Amino acid sequence: MSSTTILKSGTIVNEGQQFVADILIKNGRIEKIASTISNEMNAEEIDVTGKLILPGCIDDQVHFREPGLTHKGDIRSESRAAVAGGITSYMEQPNTNPAATTIVELEKKYQRASEVSIANYSFNMGATNDNLEELKKVSKREVAGIKIFMGSSTGNMLVDERSTLQEIFQLDHQLITHCEDEGTIQANLKAAKEKYGDNIPMSMHPLIRSEEACYLSSSAAVELAKKYGSRLHVFHISTAKELELFDNTIPLEQKKITAEACIHHMWFSEEDYAEKGTYIKWNPAVKKASDRDAIFQAVLDNKIDVIATDHAPHTIEEKENSYLNAPSGGPLVQHGLLAMLERVEQKKISIERVVEKMAHAPAILFKVEERGYIREGYFADLVVVDPSQNYAVTKENILYKCGWSPFEGVTFSNSIAMTFVNGNMVYRNGLVLDGTIGSRLLFNR
Repeated sequence: MSSTTILKSGTIVNEGQQFVADILIKNGRIEKIASTISNEMNAEEIDVTGKLILPGCIDDQVHFREPGLTHKGDIRSESRAAVAGGITSYMEQPNTNPAATTIVELEKKYQRASEVSIANYSFNMGATNDNLEELKKVSKREVAGIKIFMGSSTGNMLVDERSTLQEIFQLDHQLITHCEDEGTIQANLKAAKEKYGDNIPMSMHPLIRSEEACYLSSSAAVELAKKYGSRLHVFHISTAKELELFDNTIPLEQKKITAEACIHHMWFSEEDYAEKGTYIKWNPAVKKASDRDAIFQAVLDNKIDVIATDHAPHTIEEKENSYLNAPSGGPLVQHGLLAMLERVEQKKISIERVVEKMAHAPAILFKVEERGYIREGYFADLVVVDPSQNYAVTKENILYKCGWSPFEGVTFSNSIAMTFVNGNMVYRNGLVLDGTIGSRLLFNR
C-alpha cells in the first residue's frame, strides 16, 4: 500500500487549465486537491513549488519485447524507462515470440507484468488470418484492444484475407490497425533491389514504404470500419494524405474512428536519414518535412487524437546493419514527453494540449477506468516536471535495455523530477525507485 503524501504548491496542468494547489495522495488515489491542505495525518510533504504536476501519460503503443525478444528489452527494463519519462500506463503490442494471438499467450504476458512491471499495463490481443474464435473471447473490460497488422509484420500476424478482415471488423471491441499495403511495399522493394542491389540507401525507405502504401491500407481500414460501425483506432499516421480520412467536427467521446501520431513522425523527417541512418528506420517510415508538419497540425486541429511513442527497441548491433538487414523501430518511452515539452518551449503547442493528447485522450478513447486525469478519487498517477532543470540525453542516463536513443546528444529544456504510479513514488531525480508493481488497466466498456 502506498504511503500518504502531500504535494505542496505545484502548478497543476489538467483539463485545459493551470493552477497552483496541493494534492493529497492516500491509499493510492488522489484524496484531495485544494489551495492549501493541512497536514493532520503525518503525511510526507514534498514541496513542488515552481514545478508542474501533470497526469501520468498513457502510452497506447509500445513493444516491450517479452517474451522471446528480451535481448532487446523486457517488461521490467522498459517499464522502468517509461516511468523515468513520465509514462505511468502503457498498452503493449502482441508481436512478441510467441505472439499474443491466443488467450493463453496473452494472459502469460499479464502474469509476467504483474510480477515485474513498475508501470500500469495492458496487453493487446493480436489478430491473424485464422484466430477469429479466440478474438471473440477477448474481454473488453480487461484488454485494451485487438491489434490488426494490415501490412508487413512478424510471423503469422499479417491479416490480408478480405473475408477475415470483414469478420474481425464486426467484432464488438476496440480495434487497432497498423496500416501499410503489403503489395505496394513489395513492388517498391523489388524496384529498389533492381536499381541498388543489396546496397539500398536509407533515403529509399520512405519511397519503399510509401505514402501510397499507407493510404491504400488506412483508407481500406476506415472503409471497413464505416461499413460495419467498428471502433477503429489507426496507429502511427505518417502522411499528410491520410489525414483526410479523419474527422475533427465531433468530440472524441463521440468518435468511432480515431487516429494516433507518434513522437518520431512529429520530430524527424527524411532530411535526418543522412545523419541518423537506420537509427530512425521505423515502419511506417519517417517521410517528408511536409508530412511531419501536417501531422503536427492535425494534432492541434484534433484530426489526430492521441500522441504515443511506438517504443520498439532493437540492439545497436541490429540497427547498425545495412538497410535490408536493419530492423525497424526505436526506443522512445523515456524521452517522448520531454520531446513534446520541448515543442511547448518552442511555442508550437501548449502544455495543456500535450496533456490532453498524452493522458486525457487515451483515457477517453480506450475508456480507461479512473486514470488519465488529476481528479479526486482517481488513481494517483502523476508526473512532476521541473521546467528550471534541463536534461541532456547521454549513454549514461539511458534506461532502455538496448542502451541507445535517437535523442542522444539532445538537451531538453525540462526534466522529469518525480513520477507516481498508484500513489507510489517510482522515480525521483534520475533514480528509479523499485519495490512496487503497477496495476492491470481496466476499461469502462
